[in-house]
Amino acid sequence: MAKKPVPAPPPPATGDVLREPAEVRYADQLEALRQTDTETPPENWRLSPRAVLAYVTGGKTIQAKIAGKAVDVPITRKFFGDDGVVERAIVTLASERALLLVGEPGTGKSWLSEHLAAAVSGTSLLTIQGTAGTTEEHIKYSWNIARVIAEGPTAQTLIPSPTMVAMRAGGLLRFEELTRCVPDVQDALVSVLSDKAIAVPELPGDTMVFARPGFNVIATANTRDQGVNELSAALKRRFNYVYIPIVGDQKTEVKIVQQRSAELLARYNLPAKPSPPVIELLATVFREIRDGKTADGVSLKKPGTTLSTAEAIGVALDAALHARFFGGGEVGPADIARNMVGVVVKEDQEDRAALKEYAAVVARKRGAKDKAWKEFHDALVEQL
Repeated sequence: MAKKPVPAPPPPATGDVLREPAEVRYADQLEALRQTDTETPPENWRLSPRAVLAYVTGGKTIQAKIAGKAVDVPITRKFFGDDGVVERAIVTLASERALLLVGEPGTGKSWLSEHLAAAVSGTSLLTIQGTAGTTEEHIKYSWNIARVIAEGPTAQTLIPSPTMVAMRAGGLLRFEELTRCVPDVQDALVSVLSDKAIAVPELPGDTMVFARPGFNVIATANTRDQGVNELSAALKRRFNYVYIPIVGDQKTEVKIVQQRSAELLARYNLPAKPSPPVIELLATVFREIRDGKTADGVSLKKPGTTLSTAEAIGVALDAALHARFFGGGEVGPADIARNMVGVVVKEDQEDRAALKEYAAVVARKRGAKDKAWKEFHDALVEQL
């Protein structure tokens, strides 16, 4: 019989929270899967690998007892893409090797990381955000300086890092934007991943903190950041690389934008929601500008920005906010156009030319036959 997992750090209380972590927002789904999980999870995992996959990919309804009542719990899809990518990620987390999710910005690496941690460990809060200012202390441990001066270095004056907390609990550590850290800081992970231990030489007897079964690391890195601080060969060997591609087809991208924008609009309590045709127009514009080619084969100038699905979701939310506060309440193609310029044109003002070309070559031609495209074209030209 498997040992009971160590309790995860408590999630924040619900209520006046702008964004709940996955383990809180989807607590009913996680509990339903736990109750019906027929397979034995790896030690200190909350769910079996098959149940973790079911949680991430969704697509079924489970009858479970939630708050003392028997209810049907729909398991929603969290990650849109190849299920094989999720399977490889889960298998890696069950192994001795760490997981590195690599892909273009906005492809859902952090989103997948959060949900995997919530399903496996019961918490997604053990996170290190990689930046140029991240230090080795953030990865290993630090000290309460005032207490150290008064009492000396003791176990009580040590401040554990998220890494150390995850090791003690047998949980997952999330390391966001690993390549943003300088190489010396990155290499602090080498001993953690190889020895599964952290040495604390300041304590008597050169104390070691050893990882419990279930401990592993999920790191993320943007392909556009590769070369900023490239991983050392020693660190690369300790990661399994799983590439998260840009969404392959428009139908899937439309589904993602519809689901995620609906969740965000519910969070903001916005009555205005983009209709399916408006979402489809948004996804079409993003895909064609991103690919530098229309669906009927017309070549276009490509901007330097990524134009990810995540940014399309942001445009949908901004358009709903604009319609709510400054429009008639109904989200239309013009609202989409008004909020696109700031997404496509960022640091490089030459990207404005790509948007102007799209308006002149594509949107105007389609607007001659379609009212929605005419609204989009007219509002876009006005913004440019």
